Amino acid sequence: MRHRAPAHPTASTETHVVPAGVYWGLFAAWAVNDVEELLTMAPWSRSATPRLKARFPRVPETVWNRMEVTQPQVNAAIGLMALLIAAAAADGARTQGRSAFFRTVLTGFGIHGVTHLAQSAAYRGLTPGVVTSPTVVIPYSLWALSHLRRAGLPPASRTLGLALLPVATGTVHTLARRLTRTTK
Repeated sequence: MRHRAPAHPTASTETHVVPAGVYWGLFAAWAVNDVEELLTMAPWSRSATPRLKARFPRVPETVWNRMEVTQPQVNAAIGLMALLIAAAAADGARTQGRSAFFRTVLTGFGIHGVTHLAQSAAYRGLTPGVVTSPTVVIPYSLWALSHLRRAGLPPASRTLGLALLPVATGTVHTLARRLTRTTK
């Protein structure tokens, strides 16, 4: 019978404390990305719509009408999303990363960074949020998820994060459109 050497602690067996930057970093990384979106989304939507209409003539006019956003709509949508991201970050801090809500939002945020890259590739040009996605969003998300894994906290389902991303985005933009609607 072989004698077993005592097990040495490994990253998977030692207690790993999740740094506060993991939870509060979600809000910080989101803020950096959304400053870029705040500055670029409304002007980009106005200039991109004619180009996209010409490229995709079969898309219904209602789609193009919803794509164009005003600066007040962008401001409201970003403000509403700030509430969601801040709540997720606070829940992550409260639970030291154990919150399913926090981990789902974090996973969705990372996926959101990849969708910015895909949108720019499909558009064949710059789109709002694409500059900070590879420089802030994706690196932060990978870093935060690695800390959670080391603490034995698996990431949320990528499928769930991917499914909820358009729901959250669509909801804040719909609410923003309603909040900023002017009566004539």
